[in-house]
Amino acid sequence: MQFDNSYARELEGAFVPWQAAAAPRPRERFFNAELAAELGGGLLQWEQDKREAVFSGQLIPPGAQPIAQAYAGHQFGGFSPQLGDGRALLLGEVLDTQGRRRDIAFKGSGRTPFSRGGDGKAAVGPMLREVLIGEALHALGIPSTRALAVVATGDVVQRDRALPGAVLTRVADSHLRVGTFEFFAARGDTLRLKHLLDYAVARHAPSPAQWDGASGDAALALLMAVVQRQAALVAQWMGIGFIHGVMNTDNMSISGQSIDFGPCAFMEAHDPDTVYSSIDHHGRYAYGRQPGIAQWNLARLAEALLPVMTGDEEARFAAARDAVVSFDAAFDEAMVRVWRGKLGFSPAVADTDVRDCAQAWQQLLHQHRVDHTLGWRSLLDLAPDEAGSALPLLWQAGQAGQASVRAWRDRWHQLARSAGAAPDVQALRRHNPVLVPRNHQVEHALSAASDEGDDGPFRQLLAAVRRPFDEGPDTAAYARAAPPDVAARHRTFCGT
Repeated sequence: MQFDNSYARELEGAFVPWQAAAAPRPRERFFNAELAAELGGGLLQWEQDKREAVFSGQLIPPGAQPIAQAYAGHQFGGFSPQLGDGRALLLGEVLDTQGRRRDIAFKGSGRTPFSRGGDGKAAVGPMLREVLIGEALHALGIPSTRALAVVATGDVVQRDRALPGAVLTRVADSHLRVGTFEFFAARGDTLRLKHLLDYAVARHAPSPAQWDGASGDAALALLMAVVQRQAALVAQWMGIGFIHGVMNTDNMSISGQSIDFGPCAFMEAHDPDTVYSSIDHHGRYAYGRQPGIAQWNLARLAEALLPVMTGDEEARFAAARDAVVSFDAAFDEAMVRVWRGKLGFSPAVADTDVRDCAQAWQQLLHQHRVDHTLGWRSLLDLAPDEAGSALPLLWQAGQAGQASVRAWRDRWHQLARSAGAAPDVQALRRHNPVLVPRNHQVEHALSAASDEGDDGPFRQLLAAVRRPFDEGPDTAAYARAAPPDVAARHRTFCGT
């Protein structure tokens, strides 16, 4: 791999040089050949023993410069002025086959100066979860960090019980977070904050329109760009029922990619109050609260950027406030885009009608406790324009329920026809997946891999979630919803 480590070269004070902990018996559990081909540099030609040595941190490739990044963060609303990579290292940056700069980073590679008493390690199960979630989001067309490799270390990690240790190798457009800016802002280090701003603008350039709207103010242009990226990302999460689970500011990437898959899950029965995380005791990061939390996090980014914005204090505050407030319109626009595809509507259907139709559908899903994924996919069965046609078995829930679904279906068809066409069946197929990583299936696969050393269920589930829109006998088992009692008991954990 050809490394070009701009973060370590240009951002003094934003990291600590560090090395991974020893891994006594490295053993590869996962290698992403597709992603390796994107990265280039001969990765596909590496022998397995070399991959095991490099991706467990035991062999540093020429040109790599391992560092632990510094950042702060608001965690469940409370500010920690110093967090940082407590169990992670940025191995370095490479330019991939398309000339894109990509971070190569470890997770679970041992203690660093930022570990705050933690062991700095990770277990096999949570690292394979990162693989499943990242690959699922990628296959669904949602910007996401992705796993390049998982290598078991041969070490033991102590959690509620002894678990096999592992190191994840993650690929990201960058690991710049809202918390990275908060780190320097909290210290009043305006000079380094300005260096970080310049670096971030160069690496994740705002659009020309954002530059124009910011009147050349780099900090405001970056803030406007991150607002747009996060609005688009969270709207896509909402469309597929993804719940991140821990939307702290140190888990929000300014690149607009999904990052850090700890207590995350995909919603079963549609309910805006759904929470799976074992540590989210008050539902701060519930499914329906994710847009509001994203905007709250953006307000924290705006506060961090205020010292390096242009103009007097009043003008800077007003511009930052307007940028954060603009999230509402940006999210609404992005959500309508998502819903338009999921409803199979043409561009001629008015945004207000798209919004009203989608919200009415989701109210039905919630009212009748219908599975989010299967409920949206059932639109394929409701699309044929035949008055009085039978409803899918999914909706056999009493005469009142069936009547309300038929009334909604008639309105849906009417709106589509008013724009000159029936609902686009091909669009329905493209935007409403057959399957997502079902929580009980994920837990079964991870348990087999961690407790029994059997990666078969994991590999089978991975193959399925990489084809989320394909219907067939080999994916049918993964498309079924969990029994209600199983879904109700499900909880996720962060793995630390």
